[in-house]
Amino acid sequence: MDVADLKVVDAVARHGSMNKAASELNTVQSNVSARIRALEDELGVALFQRSAKGVQVTPAGRRFLPFAARLSKLLLDASSAARDDGHPRGVLEIGTLETTLALRLPHLIAQFAKAYPEVRPVVRTGTTCSLIQGVIDCKLEGAFVVGPVNHPELHSEAAFREELVLVTSPALRRLDDVADVEHLKTVVFRIGCSYRQRLDSLLTRLGILAPEPLEFGSIEAIIACVSAGVGVTLLPRGVVANAAREGLVAVHDLPPELAQVETVFVRRIDGYFSSALATFLQSVREDH
Repeated sequence: MDVADLKVVDAVARHGSMNKAASELNTVQSNVSARIRALEDELGVALFQRSAKGVQVTPAGRRFLPFAARLSKLLLDASSAARDDGHPRGVLEIGTLETTLALRLPHLIAQFAKAYPEVRPVVRTGTTCSLIQGVIDCKLEGAFVVGPVNHPELHSEAAFREELVLVTSPALRRLDDVADVEHLKTVVFRIGCSYRQRLDSLLTRLGILAPEPLEFGSIEAIIACVSAGVGVTLLPRGVVANAAREGLVAVHDLPPELAQVETVFVRRIDGYFSSALATFLQSVREDH
């Protein structure tokens, strides 16, 4: 087993296809198939189930993949560390919540990119759960997520503090009016979003149980639906400030225990801490 084998396994698992994996790796399908068969023979288990529709990861393959990703990342980190002379350069791949990207990161990333032109920032968005998993699986150098985060493999540090507010259509003038809405819906990000969990807790306190969720992938879509009276949502005050000033939505204050939320930056404890990441986090600290 070598790093080339790990890259082949990762590509096949992501694409669900030997052909597509071969294209990504700039080789032919027969080479990909041969490497997978040789690795399966070495391990004594099947990593993929072949069929006319492509390939699927077997249970053994799912157990193997996280270690493959870590080993591949470890080799890459070793190479990067050897070349890292303390001057920030290379790719900086981080994750963030949609709300943090909209509210906090644009000017920080712009200033950082201007100060360190040899660094290429790559920003991925997702929910708190998916981003944490991305860091654990070594797919991200780190990520901004809702805290607190207590995980034995992760280092966590405070980054930003936000105030959450309930966002409704302008027709709802008071927080208590929400309980009178028939067939109430929540307009939220997909499962794994921490704001979604807090919204459910708030509605439970108001005597509203299990409203139907409508899932959207962008802040703009969520605000537009709430403005149209489709449902209610929970977002940082700064994210909806403009919409509230324009009268598109109504904003309702929450009890402190539900309103106050801390955004933290997480990274693997045993991961390579590049000069680019260290410098970027220092700029975050200095900005706040």
